[in-house]
Amino acid sequence: MRRVLIFLWLTVAVAAPASAHPAPFSYVDVRLNGANVELTVAVHEFDVAHDLGVADASRLLNASELARYGPALVELLKDRLQIWVGGQRLTGTWSPAVALADRQAIQLRVRYDANGPPPSITIAARLFPYDPVHQTFVNVHEREAIVLQAILDRHREQITFYPGTRQGTWAVVKRFAASGVHHILIGPDHLLFLVGLLLLGGSLRRLVLVVSAFTVAHSITLSLAVLRFVTPPPWLVEPAIALSIVYVGADNLTVRGGRDVRAWIAFAFGLIHGFGFANVLREMDLPARALGWSLLSFNLGVEIGQLAVVIVVASVLSAIRSKSPETGRRLALAGSVVVIAAGAFWFVQRVFFAT
Repeated sequence: MRRVLIFLWLTVAVAAPASAHPAPFSYVDVRLNGANVELTVAVHEFDVAHDLGVADASRLLNASELARYGPALVELLKDRLQIWVGGQRLTGTWSPAVALADRQAIQLRVRYDANGPPPSITIAARLFPYDPVHQTFVNVHEREAIVLQAILDRHREQITFYPGTRQGTWAVVKRFAASGVHHILIGPDHLLFLVGLLLLGGSLRRLVLVVSAFTVAHSITLSLAVLRFVTPPPWLVEPAIALSIVYVGADNLTVRGGRDVRAWIAFAFGLIHGFGFANVLREMDLPARALGWSLLSFNLGVEIGQLAVVIVVASVLSAIRSKSPETGRRLALAGSVVVIAAGAFWFVQRVFFAT
């Protein structure tokens, strides 16, 4: 029995190195040179041999063999490594492959003409998809300094970089402002919270105060969460947002004697909604060098979206009340019930059926 165990151990020990991937990594260095984007790509001989069908990977480190397989390698990588500038994919000029024998790697250079200083650069890479654990290490250089480092794999296949120029700053503002508008308009929970606050109507000054309180509150917690001073988990934040909607509807039904604390409600629950906005913003690869601009522009986009909704909803409700106060009261009653029901549904869904 002892001899059998020793034999099995030796068999595994000998077989494992033969089948193991020696280094499941690739490296991409990105350098900005005026209107040009220059890449240096280093890939392991093992990966290249696998995808080109070369039985002996070490052959690729021989100059004559590499010259033979080099064009096929370039064709292989052209679609797997993409550079996008301002939403347009660039076509690069590839240099011949060079062997890096000491690293068991093959190096290629590629140059892209961006036709002017790029406002943003997106690097998309899935170099060797056959290997589920393969990673591509990306370094972005600007003025000889590394300004961004990232790892791309099957879970994250692209990154976007914004150069430290006016074009780069403007690209950040446009992207995150548009994202803010988009998020508020497709976020039914945030919208329903706002609608619930508007159902009882009131003077223009009162409505401005309510919406401003919500804006100030969610801006505070959005900034705190993105800067990672306070980061409550989504499983806590999302149900709390649903409960805030229930509370607004219930408060509308129980208000008596002219009491109006909607501004306080908007501020208190706006703090919770800010954490919800932050969960979305953190998933967007915030540019570290332009964090302030991204936060400011996302908030601006959210406010633009909110303002559009508030103007439309408040105008419609005001028009209905001016024609028939009784219809306005009934609408506020029915709307509050709908708000409570929707909030309760989301709460149950997020607590008991969250994926």
